[in-house]
Amino acid sequence: MIYEFRTYDLKPRSLPQYDSILQNSLAAGRLDHSPLFGYFYSEFGQLNQALHIWPYQDLQERTEVRDQVLGVDSWPPPTGELLAAQNTEIYFPAPFNDESITGDQGPFYELRTYRYATGDIPKVIDAWSNAIDERRKHSAFIGAWFTELGTLNRWAHMWAYKSLEQRAEVRADMIARKIWPAPGGPVPLTQSNKLYLPFSFSPLS
Repeated sequence: MIYEFRTYDLKPRSLPQYDSILQNSLAAGRLDHSPLFGYFYSEFGQLNQALHIWPYQDLQERTEVRDQVLGVDSWPPPTGELLAAQNTEIYFPAPFNDESITGDQGPFYELRTYRYATGDIPKVIDAWSNAIDERRKHSAFIGAWFTELGTLNRWAHMWAYKSLEQRAEVRADMIARKIWPAPGGPVPLTQSNKLYLPFSFSPLS
């Protein structure tokens, strides 16, 4: 399984128009070819970004699906004039992910992206594997992913919260009780985070 994270930088004040176009385009048949994991827009961090996450069995399926959907009405969506930049990254899922997670988990989705030293990702997976069951009892764990293509040694993980107050309370409680960050794991070299809200058509809402 692979996950394609596509990030689009939208021109300021174009989000409502982008939302409307995507609703129509997705309804025209794109989702008949492969599922959508989630579709979000940034609320904190760099603004005017749209993040859409697409799972595929492998790179071959991704290529085949992208060829197929070129014939779908309104796909790719006619959003070119709204875009300032585009970026795509391929991630592999952590072995403890729940691939079936969907539905009403948010509305606040925090995506944290870390960079680790060479060789540290297997150590991160080991540490998280020992701690994740307890951590996910306290807020929705959407998934964790690591890079094997492009920029290496990156670790992305997403959590959902019902409110910003819940996020603050859970994080403080996990640190105080030394449940999280996962004990024994390596310290990342860099950390960044963004807070997203779901589009109305996102499977994760």
